[in-house]
Amino acid sequence: MTMLGPLGFTAPWLLLGLLALPVLWIILRAVPPAPIRRMFPGVVLLLGLKDAEQVTDRTPWWLLLIRMLAVAAVIVGLAGPVLNPQEQSGAEAGSGPLLVVMDASWSSASDWRQRQAALDTLLARAARPVALLRLTAPEAPQFQAAGVLKSRLTGILPEPWEPDEARVAQAIEMLPDEDFDSYWMSDGLARDSHAPLLSALEARGDVTVFESPRAHYTLAPARFEDGHVRLSLHRLRPGPEAEVTIAGHGLDPAGNPAVLVRNPVRFEQSATEAELELNLPAELRARITRFEIEGARSAGAVTLPDDSLRRREVALIAGNENREGLELLSPLHFLDRALEPTADLLDGTLEEVLPANPDVIVLADVATLSPGEEAGVLEWLESGGTLLRFAGPRLAASDVSRNDEDPLMPVRLRAGGRSVGGAMSWGEPKSLAPFAEDSPFFGLAIPDDVTVTSQVMAQPDPTLAARVIAQLTDGTPLVTRKRVGQGQVVLFHITANAEWSSLPLSGLFVQMLERLAVSSMPAAPAPEDLEGTIWQPLRVLDAFGRVGDAGNLPGVAGEELLSAPLGPDLIPGLYQGEDRSLARNVVSADSVFEPAVWPERISVEGLSRPEETPLAGWLLAGAIALLLADVIASLALSGRLGGSRPRAGTAAILAALALSLTPVPSRAQDSPAPNPEDDAAAMLAASEVTLAHVLTGDRQLDDLAQAGLRGLSDILFYRTSVEPAAPMGVDLETDELAFYPMLYWPVTADQPIPSDAAYAKLNDYLRSGGMILFDTRDSDVAGFGTSSPEGRKLQDLAAPLDIPPLEPIPQDHVLTRTFYLLQDFPGRYASRDVWVEAAAPDAEQVEGMPFRNLNDNVTPVVIGGNDWASAWAVDERGAPLVRIGSGFAGERQREIAYRFGVNLVMHVLTGNYKSDQVHVPALLDRLGQ
Repeated sequence: MTMLGPLGFTAPWLLLGLLALPVLWIILRAVPPAPIRRMFPGVVLLLGLKDAEQVTDRTPWWLLLIRMLAVAAVIVGLAGPVLNPQEQSGAEAGSGPLLVVMDASWSSASDWRQRQAALDTLLARAARPVALLRLTAPEAPQFQAAGVLKSRLTGILPEPWEPDEARVAQAIEMLPDEDFDSYWMSDGLARDSHAPLLSALEARGDVTVFESPRAHYTLAPARFEDGHVRLSLHRLRPGPEAEVTIAGHGLDPAGNPAVLVRNPVRFEQSATEAELELNLPAELRARITRFEIEGARSAGAVTLPDDSLRRREVALIAGNENREGLELLSPLHFLDRALEPTADLLDGTLEEVLPANPDVIVLADVATLSPGEEAGVLEWLESGGTLLRFAGPRLAASDVSRNDEDPLMPVRLRAGGRSVGGAMSWGEPKSLAPFAEDSPFFGLAIPDDVTVTSQVMAQPDPTLAARVIAQLTDGTPLVTRKRVGQGQVVLFHITANAEWSSLPLSGLFVQMLERLAVSSMPAAPAPEDLEGTIWQPLRVLDAFGRVGDAGNLPGVAGEELLSAPLGPDLIPGLYQGEDRSLARNVVSADSVFEPAVWPERISVEGLSRPEETPLAGWLLAGAIALLLADVIASLALSGRLGGSRPRAGTAAILAALALSLTPVPSRAQDSPAPNPEDDAAAMLAASEVTLAHVLTGDRQLDDLAQAGLRGLSDILFYRTSVEPAAPMGVDLETDELAFYPMLYWPVTADQPIPSDAAYAKLNDYLRSGGMILFDTRDSDVAGFGTSSPEGRKLQDLAAPLDIPPLEPIPQDHVLTRTFYLLQDFPGRYASRDVWVEAAAPDAEQVEGMPFRNLNDNVTPVVIGGNDWASAWAVDERGAPLVRIGSGFAGERQREIAYRFGVNLVMHVLTGNYKSDQVHVPALLDRLGQ
């Protein structure tokens, strides 16, 4: 291709024809030849006459110009002009083998489609053998025709880990011995392994690097510090001021996936680091399952929190029983109020709560423990528990930790106590001193009204100063702490109620408990602390940052979970141990990312190229238009377009010119042609059993309904002889309903009312044997009824329908035994308020038969609010999308929901055939009668 500025020509030699234009101008200028003027006396007789046809003696210059431009457009068009032609790179222009090297890490995922498009273009242009080598999963490259690799592009995906030194070394060993050129699609991150691989590739041929100039963001794991959730963001290259959005995803109180928190984060000019501090309630923190940078589409922009943000289990144990009627004097009253919003509280004795392995045990004025209790608590402490103790009259009067330090006390205590007006009295109540920098309470504001009137005193000891984490203004220890194995013992030298201090009445008390990690889990343990343990994956991340179920992935040894590099044997995700979960994210707290820097000798290309535009078609079309204009102008000059009646030929020419100058749209806009996909969908629905749902206009709800019917179709396929096709969404205004045996209609408060024509189709559908399952999805808030907006909307939707009288589904209705024996019809919610067509008043009841002979027809409508689609919904891999309840009870409820769906479909397909007596013996045997 020959370049001329931004234009390229595939046949540049044709441009030599432009040299003939001056000669053509002269020829056209001389034709027709100029007439010779001669004076003739008889011409006077012709004076006053008008010639209807005029012939000019010379061709006008503007007409010659039109003809020259038309010829020039033909010549240039045939030369194959291309705007912004893409020059062939070294990888495309070479003749030897070509090795495509891809980092294929999570850092490549955000623009993976552009990378595939660039690789597709490369393979289309490269007329040479090509092989692929992914550094995240190296395999011995095999050179083959470019078209073979091109057909596999859609199956080539990035991995949620990086190409570490071991994998790069393995890739170097796999390189062929022959010479070849290399095309390296880098993810843009600098690594120590780049240099040896680049040297190995350059030793075999030319190397071209493909790198994206995009903005590259990463998100470090969430940290809980000083009562706040902190998130650190990093961008790869300094740049102008920019803003990104952090979203925290989790489950709302109803169990639905939702965005629970969304905050913008601003990068200052040239800054590569940014911080976000979130002040989230403990209950909200516990619900968050992932933080992500919106729009980043990379595993590096997603972080999974583990138990460090969840609610802790706290056991509350008091030394004396609560006195009736004096709740405020209970040792546990203020603790219960302070911890209830942020922790799961356990009640019981020490022997009862220790097997539950709580995170924290609170002993309020408990002086002595039995030897068995003490041994159990010590073992629990060694494994990482927190023992929080409060003083009181019992502890002050006991001999615990007097002469020798008790294993379950942080310091030795003096006999008795100190109080206002006592033997060791204060002249007035004391206030708290500011917290020291090494105290976990450092930075908390101390209210002026917090005072202490009594306390137990600590014995002076060389270790006392190191164990004091809070003290009074006179230096008296108020809170002391010591480590026991992996756990800790903390003692408040005052009571947990307001008898000795006003501290439990203040907000400072709640903040101090928060700083002691009473309501949040401690930081991740060291790798050596996990030796000998096995951690099972719960959820894993793919390279695009999508969270999926771990399935049957094997467990990971504890010593490798936090220290081993990520790879196919250790996929980033959330892992569960015996008593807690740990997250292994792509980005860790100490991760450092730098942009890759390539030597000057290496050619580096970007992912984006200017789109090349062929101009031949436009030029040839312009030439045709100019030639048509020449014809019109020639007719006008000859006088053939004059007169009151234009000739038919002139009209045809004008019509042809108009058509040639009218742009032809690439797609029909005003009156679209029939869509063949609609016909294919109708044929599929007519040829197979197809479940359908009514499109409501709410995209999220329509997707959920589609997923629900997909799950129900799968159950029917595996458990019955019905083999449904993929479910479909139907538009009541435009789609034919007769193909579908059942319509699932989720009701929303703001969906539009169908037109009269749509209601006519619906009534014909119901009268011809179809069934509509109305689902208001409000059983959890309204028990199904008009007290909810959805219930009121259902009344408006159903008013124009030809619906027979309804009744709550009776216990002997055919739906209770069509395929499974059922008496409950739960979905996501478990209300039994399901309505069907009422049985005839004279429904036959045969003596000795457990069921009536109900109406012969299928009930045209079933109405309820149990949100069945959520219970049925599965993703493309068959995994449930919506959590139902908790544990085994929730899965049992989902199973019953599937059985109800099977009964519905079998009922609408077979009618009430089970109302007769054929199956009565088997049913009686199943019922034990």
